[in-house]
Amino acid sequence: MFASLFVLLYLGHLLADYPLQSDHQATHKADRTTTGWVAALTHAATHVATCAAALTVGALALDDVAVSFPVALVALVWIGASHAFIDRRWPVLWWMGHTGSTAWIERGGAAHVDQTAHILALVLAALALASA
Repeated sequence: MFASLFVLLYLGHLLADYPLQSDHQATHKADRTTTGWVAALTHAATHVATCAAALTVGALALDDVAVSFPVALVALVWIGASHAFIDRRWPVLWWMGHTGSTAWIERGGAAHVDQTAHILALVLAALALASA
């Protein structure tokens, strides 16, 4: 069930991070202003909604997917909170700066580290869902 859950959450992530993310959200979600927080939290809420929809469709359509509502709720809160945190950008830049990857920042590496952090959060959510 873990694999199915991960694929469903990853689909929700891809939808929310690319076609459903507005230019305004992408531009301002890391700003240290009220506008930045609104953009980040709205974007995170989109992740929660798309992942919830994907889990619902998966639970209805797939024989191997069964989800506990309380665990799903915790997993979705985790997805939203971790996404908002990662997308503030400073955590990724801090990580890269403290692991000797500063030159890679200048060559576009932050986007890869950002996506890796999001995928790690999704793996943890899928593990929690699969173990419930």
